[in-house]
Amino acid sequence: IVDKNGEPVALHGMSLFWSQWMPQYYNADAVKWLQRDWGCTVVRAAMAVESGGYLKDPEREKQKVITVIQAAIDLGIYVIVDWHDHNAHKHTDQAKAFFAELAKTYGKYPNVLYETWNEPLNKHDWSKVIKPYHQAVIPAIRKHAPDSLILCGTQTWSQDVDKAARDPLKFSNIAYVLHFYAATHKQRLRNKATAALKAGVALMVTEWGTSEASGSGKLDYVETKKWLEFMDRHKLSWCNWSVADKRETSAALQPRASGKGGWPTKSLSRSGVLLRKELRARARRIPSNNVKH
Repeated sequence: IVDKNGEPVALHGMSLFWSQWMPQYYNADAVKWLQRDWGCTVVRAAMAVESGGYLKDPEREKQKVITVIQAAIDLGIYVIVDWHDHNAHKHTDQAKAFFAELAKTYGKYPNVLYETWNEPLNKHDWSKVIKPYHQAVIPAIRKHAPDSLILCGTQTWSQDVDKAARDPLKFSNIAYVLHFYAATHKQRLRNKATAALKAGVALMVTEWGTSEASGSGKLDYVETKKWLEFMDRHKLSWCNWSVADKRETSAALQPRASGKGGWPTKSLSRSGVLLRKELRARARRIPSNNVKH
């Protein structure tokens, strides 16, 4: 991914948790703290679709996303609008309407990025199911946001980026989504990512965890370091999962941490302490230039 001058750009930040279950962090104060104290240059609004999310109450969930978008615009950082769904191919019409509406409003802002399907399942074939879905949704965005970067989920919880690279989408300004959890996904997945990059596609790690794939279990410092070095080496942008006070390893916050930011160290989990340190080490001011592949 490069900027308008063709120079590589790597954004680093945090993903919010499923919007219907952690709404308290979908506000301008929390986003501002992530930018100013943690050094985030991107945040990800993970708008839930199923499980009581957008399909149940579209206006409620959409407003959460809009709040985060506006905060990011005001702060001059990037924001990923994530259609957080495992079965998006069943909700194509809803996704098209949602993204068309947002793109019509925010298409002129190059720092608004669109993630059309965060995690297709392993049973969803790339060429037969996932690619046709993206082909249906992307034009709804492009009509109003012709130059915006669009992030496309890949098969097997966004791990099979090599499959997508062998049968790529025929659109410009596209990046493919790679997800990993360090204690579960190791060198084999890094090999798949390397293969995709060698094939000439752009990748963005819109979600990754320090834990096992369940979000719980071991916090793997060794593999987290390997992944961070890999992403830095290949200039991959990333968002860590997640800004949440859930009792699980991948959550960055301790239970009952404030919804408005301002978190002291005692309010951070072990993962949160690690991520804040890594983000602050990478922090630099990135102007809201257009990013593209």
